[in-house]
Amino acid sequence: MDMSDIKYGVAWKSSYELGNEAVDSQHRMLFELVSGLVSSCMDGTDVTKLSETLGFLANYTVKHFEDEEGLQVSCGYPDYERHKGIHEDFKATVGELAAKFEQNESPEELSADVNKIVVRWLVNHIQREDKRIGEFIRNKSAD
Repeated sequence: MDMSDIKYGVAWKSSYELGNEAVDSQHRMLFELVSGLVSSCMDGTDVTKLSETLGFLANYTVKHFEDEEGLQVSCGYPDYERHKGIHEDFKATVGELAAKFEQNESPEELSADVNKIVVRWLVNHIQREDKRIGEFIRNKSAD
């Protein structure tokens, strides 16, 4: 998906970059997945496909969190436990969102929830929490 062609969801901006290519690449992929899910909701994709896409997004998010947490541990990030807790809370939120969709199967509600909850969380988390990790790693590398 060309991020400049996004009609729905959220587009990646270079200001979100942390300076770690692996993490930045995964963040870009999360933006693509979220935007693809919202686009599918708006374009009339069937409920089964939306459930599969939502499941893939949830699984990819878990993998990303594991990779990011591994990076934090390897560099000795002092706020690791708090950051991991934020990830755990978000995984629960995505699980609740998926369960809600499974119950009422409304693409319109799923799209609204993804935009209201997931997009807002993702952007805020990268700009606030993940930026701190990036700064810590850069400062540690400079020492």
